[in-house]
Amino acid sequence: MANLYLVATPIGNLEDITLRALKILGEVDLIAAEDTRRTRELLAHYNLHTPLTSYHRHNLRSKTPYLLKMLLEGKKLALVSDAGMPGISDPGEELVREAIDAGINVVPIPGPNAALAALVASGLPTSRFVFEGFLPRKGKERRERLIALAAEERTLIFYEAPHRLVNTLDDLLAALGDRRVAVGRELTKMFETIWRGMLSEAIAFFQANPPRGEITLVVAGAAPSASLQYDPARAAAEVKELEEAGVERKEAMAMIARRYGRSRREIYRACLEERQK
Repeated sequence: MANLYLVATPIGNLEDITLRALKILGEVDLIAAEDTRRTRELLAHYNLHTPLTSYHRHNLRSKTPYLLKMLLEGKKLALVSDAGMPGISDPGEELVREAIDAGINVVPIPGPNAALAALVASGLPTSRFVFEGFLPRKGKERRERLIALAAEERTLIFYEAPHRLVNTLDDLLAALGDRRVAVGRELTKMFETIWRGMLSEAIAFFQANPPRGEITLVVAGAAPSASLQYDPARAAAEVKELEEAGVERKEAMAMIARRYGRSRREIYRACLEERQK
């Protein structure tokens, strides 16, 4: 019977791969890899010689039918991402969906994952969390995503590129307020660091110390709405702060309304009253 194996690979340290993953990678007919160069290094390290083919966001439209055809012919395939668990923040999600629809058996081979590694080492609550992956780069979609997260009480996890880290921290501070954050860099690698503090402190630190390597952010969730003391004057001031940070007035009021569990009309009234003082 054909199987599509979703094989987790190391996010840095090559010794983090499981014995089961090595067995599967050595037995399948073909490995579909997001980055064949990195996967080839992994296979060479463990003296494995399984054929490779590329499968990434630029060729998934043409490559997905090819891989499905092989699976339907009875071949065994392994899917691996650039690093970590395939199907998370990479094109593997589409192949999995197509394989399931075609009646193909999909088998997860768990292992390393940057989001979970950063979460458990963050010092923030781990019982309930939300994985957001990469935020939209900019514009309305990014603002709307941040607005939706402003009242989220679960711990938040993001991926980010080093050159965009400070901008993202700025946007998180503007949208969520000052919260505890852990910034994981180069997890499992030689220069692994986990910086912990407040968002405002993180901005200052990483402005002075530009980061390198892959970044995972873990941010504290919102305080429960019931525990937030609603003060109209303070709510109006927070709307003003968001506006000064570049958030449109309507969006800023929506953020604060969600934060305090109030209607947008109440926040608008509070802003109006403050303006008339």
